[in-house]
Amino acid sequence: MECFVSDAVKAGALAPAAASAVRQLSVARGLLYLVVAGLAWGTAGAAASLVFRASDMGPAALSFWRCVGGLVLLVLARVTRRTPRPVSYETWGRKVVRLGVLGVSLAVFQTAYFAAVQATGLAVGTVVALGAGPVFIAVGARVLLGERLGVGGLVSVAGALGGLAVLVLGGGEATVRPSGVLWALLSAAGYAVMTLLTRWFGRRGGGGGGLGTTVGTFAVAALALLPLGAAEGLVPHTGHHLAVLGLLAYIVSVPTALAYALYFAGAEVVRSATVSVITLLEPVSAAVIAVALLGEELTAATVVGTALMLAAVTGLAVAEARSTG
Repeated sequence: MECFVSDAVKAGALAPAAASAVRQLSVARGLLYLVVAGLAWGTAGAAASLVFRASDMGPAALSFWRCVGGLVLLVLARVTRRTPRPVSYETWGRKVVRLGVLGVSLAVFQTAYFAAVQATGLAVGTVVALGAGPVFIAVGARVLLGERLGVGGLVSVAGALGGLAVLVLGGGEATVRPSGVLWALLSAAGYAVMTLLTRWFGRRGGGGGGLGTTVGTFAVAALALLPLGAAEGLVPHTGHHLAVLGLLAYIVSVPTALAYALYFAGAEVVRSATVSVITLLEPVSAAVIAVALLGEELTAATVVGTALMLAAVTGLAVAEARSTG
C-alpha cells in the first residue's frame, strides 16, 4: 500500500537522494517511472498476503521487518550518496517530537494496512486505505490547517464516503469483513497524520526534509514495532522458509526501495495532480493480482464501491490542481 511511506516521507525526506538522478530526466521518462512505481506498490500487499498464507507471521512482525530492511537500505543510501544536510532551525526537543510522531504514524499505517489485507483481502483493503487517506487529509487540512476544501473537494469526500458505504453494506461478509475495513481506515488515519504533520511543520520552517529525517522515521517505526512484532513472533513458523524469506526480501527491495526511488525521480518532473492520479495504479494492480492470482472474488458491490472511491481520489487531485494552478 505504498502510497504510504506517506507524503510526510515522500514530500521531502527522500527526494534529495534522487535529486541527482532527475536533473536530466524527461517528463516522458518521469511518467514511466511513476507508472512502474504505482504497479510495484500494488504488489506489496500481494506479497504480504502470500507471507500470511505460507506462515504464521503477523502484520506487526511483517511491518517490523519491512521497516528494518528499509532502514538498512536508507542508511546505505545516506552513506554512499553523502547528501548535504539541510539547514534546520528546529530545537532538539521539537525534532524528537516530530520524528516520534512520524515514526509511530508510519508504524500504525503500515501495520494496519497489512492487518486489513489479512482480514478482508488485498483488493478491498488497498482500495479502502488509499481511498480514505486523501479524504482524511482533505478534511484534516480544512479543520486543522484552514485549507479550503472547495465544492470539488466536498463532492469528492461525499463520493468516497458513498463508495465506502457500498463496500461495507453491499459486499457481504464473505467478501468485505468489517474488521478489515476498520484496519484499513486506521491505516489511512496514520497516513493522514503523517502528511498533515509534515505540512504543519513545513509552514513553520521546521519541515526537516532530507534523507536523515526518513532514516529517523524508519528507526522510530522499527523500535515502536519491535515489542508488537516480538509478541506475534519475529521468526515465523513455516514449512516454506525460502519462500517466506524471498517474499520478505521482495517487499523490502521492490515495492519499497525501488518503487520509492522511481517515485521521487518521477515526481520531480511531473505535475502533482498527475502524480496523484497515476498512483491510483496501486489499487488497480492490487485488484488485478487479487482476482487473477490470489483467487479473491469481486462482487458487483465491491466493483461499484471501488470505482466510487477511486473517482473520489481523482476528484481531489483535480481540485488541488485547480486551486494551485
